[in-house]
Amino acid sequence: MSAVERRLLPDTAEISADGALSIGGVRVSDLAAEYGTPLFVYDEQHLRSRCRQAVAEFGADGVVYATKAFLCGAMARLAHEEGLLLDVATGGELFTAMAGGVPAGRCILHGNNKSMDELRYAVTSGVNHIIVDSFDELDRLDALHAEGLAAPHVQLRITPGVHAHTHEFVSTGQDDSKFGFNLANG
Repeated sequence: MSAVERRLLPDTAEISADGALSIGGVRVSDLAAEYGTPLFVYDEQHLRSRCRQAVAEFGADGVVYATKAFLCGAMARLAHEEGLLLDVATGGELFTAMAGGVPAGRCILHGNNKSMDELRYAVTSGVNHIIVDSFDELDRLDALHAEGLAAPHVQLRITPGVHAHTHEFVSTGQDDSKFGFNLANG
């Protein structure tokens, strides 16, 4: 095994004299033998420590976990227990977060092309706010309000006209981005 910089490993990681990696006191080779590979291993102590560090730095409502990184009920619960808001992009992600014990009021719905059903679910569940991506989405929210649903708190996703000089498929800040409102006509 090649040398790995300590800073790249979880807080509880240890490398024994014979080069065996352990995380949280469990040898990774034992995990691989029991569960097979490939295998994702999350160090709860490390995750909680980083969440606490971020909340201490930016405040209780200043840190949002992007669930697109990884979402299951346990991860949603962990992030919530440590004071993070959760960024969900779909009704399914909102459902998973709430099933994990996260109140809808600690979730932000932030995805493009949200359906009427997803918006209705978010509004009736009481999400913290909805990040609006298009005029069509504003129209859908207006229609829901006309049906008698509460007007949700919203934020607008703005594309500032910045060209990041990266691959065109991942660039989202330029004027012609498919995401958000541009400054010229938004």
